[in-house]
Amino acid sequence: MHLKHVLLLLPLAALLLAGCGKHVAYKQPPVEPALAEAPQNDRGMYLDLLRQMQAQGAYFASLAHIDAFRQRFGDSPELRILLAHALRETGDGTAAANVYRSLLKGPQAAPAWHGLGLVAVTANDTDTAQQALRNAVTADPLNTTYLGDLGFALLQAGQLPQARAPLAKAAELAPDNARAISNLALWALMSGQASTADAMIQRAGLPQATRQEIYRLSRALQRPTSPTSSTTSAATTARADALATRQDDDNRSTTRPIPPGSMLDRFTPTIAKPQEIVQ
Repeated sequence: MHLKHVLLLLPLAALLLAGCGKHVAYKQPPVEPALAEAPQNDRGMYLDLLRQMQAQGAYFASLAHIDAFRQRFGDSPELRILLAHALRETGDGTAAANVYRSLLKGPQAAPAWHGLGLVAVTANDTDTAQQALRNAVTADPLNTTYLGDLGFALLQAGQLPQARAPLAKAAELAPDNARAISNLALWALMSGQASTADAMIQRAGLPQATRQEIYRLSRALQRPTSPTSSTTSAATTARADALATRQDDDNRSTTRPIPPGSMLDRFTPTIAKPQEIVQ
């Protein structure tokens, strides 16, 4: 997508016309439209372009376009949050954190807190990450990405009871979101509910690669603290391995799950509702 760049024409120098001994006065031309303030729709289109670039992973390119945007339209909180995201994703966590902090009191507070949480996660600062992600959820309680990231951070810290609520909220707010369902299945698997996790995975029709990643994460995140918990963890891991390697030919077809009516239904170890096959 290419934005139309309006060429700015330099005003011509005043011309002195002479003829027959008479001087004709130069008439100032009207102001070129390009010199007027750029239309708001151009600004919005450019911001959308920046968001699309970042969604596609082109963060370095977005940094260059952010500079161009600022030269043309000036700075704004909408632009600065994109700048912070780009800095974070290109490895400059310190600069990103500084920009995020400058946005905590304005309309971009929720994504700024979320960004600070992700910076802290990268720095292995567990406490700061959890607090920042909680603040993001408080500022935008219906954002399933913030809920999921908070729940996953709690899983990483081994805080399974605390992780349940945000992950369950994300899954019920977005029942067709594979990431939300995967995180909740991971929680169930780590909580020793392997059959429940498998039921969720089957209900959602997650692909085999996603299943394997869920089981791999469950093994990587298990943190036994006593002989009893070690035995439980080993049993859970063995069950997860068995489920991961089981051939499930019926699930090779593409399915669209019917959202369950409640969390109890979602946690039922057997599939209580039929799958709607996508032809």
